[in-house]
Amino acid sequence: MLFFKSKNISNYTDNELIAEYKKKGDNAVVGELYTRYSHLVYGVCLKYLKDEDESKDAVLEIFEQLITDLLKHDIVNFKSWLHSVTRNHCLMQLRKEQTQQKRVNEYQYAVEQDGTTEQPFQIHEKQVQETQLTDLEKALLELKEEQRVCIELFFLKEKCYEEVAEITGYTMNQVKSYIQNGKRNLSLKLIDN
Repeated sequence: MLFFKSKNISNYTDNELIAEYKKKGDNAVVGELYTRYSHLVYGVCLKYLKDEDESKDAVLEIFEQLITDLLKHDIVNFKSWLHSVTRNHCLMQLRKEQTQQKRVNEYQYAVEQDGTTEQPFQIHEKQVQETQLTDLEKALLELKEEQRVCIELFFLKEKCYEEVAEITGYTMNQVKSYIQNGKRNLSLKLIDN
């Protein structure tokens, strides 16, 4: 690029480099910024992550992200902006690791309690389903006889309106009414539980 051929790239200020990068998109700019600031970014990462390898990986991730971030943001003071970006990156990584650790702990706790290898959310989901089925059975028994019979035939035994009418001896309109009212009453009873 002519910009860099006329003068040594290391002589430009951060703002001049960023302005040129926004115009031309030359990755040599990011390379120069990496040369200038990678050791500072590494220091911040090490402070937060407390691990050399994770910190080195974070430095690379942050500078890779700069390729797009420099185009998106209007940066007045690059050094302080980069410090904020680095800190936020590290905090997000720590939060992600805490979430993963929490899931591992929940899994280990579930295995210790149940002796199973099912995920905790699956165990919880089964308990919720069992509770819902129990509540539904209770609510069905509390319905009026006509409504309960029509609901059971229609939904549980998968009979059509005509078949329900034929089995029960109710008219088609009665069957539809019992099913509709039964569904509404079931909903109300389940909400009350």
